[in-house]
Amino acid sequence: MTTLTRPNTWRLALPVNTPLINANDRMHPVKRAPCIKAIRQTAWATARAANLPTLQRAHVFYVIHPDTKTRRRDPGNWSPSAKAAVDGLVDAGILPDDNHHHLLGPDPRLGTPIKGSQLVLWITDLDQLAPNHTALLNPPGDPS
Repeated sequence: MTTLTRPNTWRLALPVNTPLINANDRMHPVKRAPCIKAIRQTAWATARAANLPTLQRAHVFYVIHPDTKTRRRDPGNWSPSAKAAVDGLVDAGILPDDNHHHLLGPDPRLGTPIKGSQLVLWITDLDQLAPNHTALLNPPGDPS
């Protein structure tokens, strides 16, 4: 019988009230750029402060805790915020790149609403998983 060991996972919570980008906002690029930069820098600083190790491959899912005023809650709509946060992880040296060789995800999850909203990244070290176990995290291939 093979025993599976749970790989190391880290929780990286950006501060509450960090301005987040929703894909439905349809912001002009000039207004969007400073928000992306702020999320990226916040993720960089949070990751550095948390002393996350350098990883070669990781699975990331993000939990969006929408503001209590938000009525419609589609977690995938916050993917621009998650992308900027993952770029911050790359800037911090946690991942060498955010391409498919180093990153699986980021996958969205919906958390409980909180006043001010919050983005939380869950980062799992994929190098600790055997290749056949990592495959379980991927969608099944095309059967044809």
